[in-house]
Order: sequence, then structure tokens, then C-alpha cells
Amino acid sequence: MFLLILIYHQMNNPTAWVYLSLHSTYGILWVLKSKIFPDKGWERKVSIWYGLISWFALVLYWFPGWLVMLHNTQVPAWYLGLCISLYIFGIFFHFTTDMQKHVMMEHHPNELITDRMMSLSRNSNYFGEFLIYLSFALLPMTWIAFLPLALFIIFYWSFKIINKEKSLAQKPGFQEYKQKIKLFIPFIF
Repeated sequence: MFLLILIYHQMNNPTAWVYLSLHSTYGILWVLKSKIFPDKGWERKVSIWYGLISWFALVLYWFPGWLVMLHNTQVPAWYLGLCISLYIFGIFFHFTTDMQKHVMMEHHPNELITDRMMSLSRNSNYFGEFLIYLSFALLPMTWIAFLPLALFIIFYWSFKIINKEKSLAQKPGFQEYKQKIKLFIPFIF
């Protein structure tokens, strides 16, 4: 992203710098998370083709940043504040849920996790990621910036959530939990 700031002469564009800051800190936090409380789904060996496809898919998240640079998008200060707040809440939901899941699975591997973060939403980690990527998509102020997020929801998250629901359905107490706790957005959906 910094290279895009230089290429598109965006050194004085606060929106470009906010995008760079949000996206960069998310990458750094993701690496730290992987070292401190790794997700087994990301810690397995994959083929070179799967790795390349994954890399290409993740590069799509740079698309909103590129749009900011390309169009010299400069949003109002209140809008920057909104995007930063969405990002912070997203980081909170994503990483605290993943930490809770990691600790609980380490100490109680076969138990259904229904408390703390999991009492807000059955997929509060995905909800957190949604807020993070929503903050990225909002910054360019164009509908096309939502395309990567929509593609991930349709072609990746929905399948992961469906498979997770099927897996959790095997655990005692899941039906009661499912009726009590919303699927994705806390208290709403």
C-alpha cells in the first residue's frame, strides 16, 4: 500500500494513510495471532495451487485501497472516524473470539463453547472480520469496493459457517444454543 501511495502521489491524502494504517496493522496483528494462538485451519500444509489461489483471493482485499489511491478519495473526518471505529470493533470481535476458541479447545476440546464472545453470536469471529473488511470497503466511497467482501461472504464464509454449524450440531446442547444465539450479527441475525 505504501508503494501505491508513492505511485499515485497520495502523500497528503489522509484517507490513503488511514487505509494503509488499518490494513497494515491487521496484517501485523494476524501474524502475531498466528504465533500466539494459531488457528489450526490456517496451520496445515496445502498444495502450491491452493496457496496461490488463497494468495490471489487475499490480494483482493487490497482492491479498496487501490481505489482510494486511483481516485484520490478523501473522505470527511467523521467518516474516517466511523471507519476506524468499525475496524477497532472488528479487531475486538475477531481476535477475542479466536483467543477464546483457542483456549477453550485446548482445555476442553469436545465442549460446545456458548459463553463470553460465543454468547453474542455463533460466528462472532466472522462478524469481526466482516467489520474489518467493511471498514476497508467503505473508505473508497464506491460500491465496487464491496466486491471482494461480497465474494468472500458468498464463496468462502458461507461454506465455512455451514460446515461449522454441521460440526457443532453433533455436540450436546447445540439445538438450544442455536435457538438462543444469533448466527452472525449479535442480537440481530
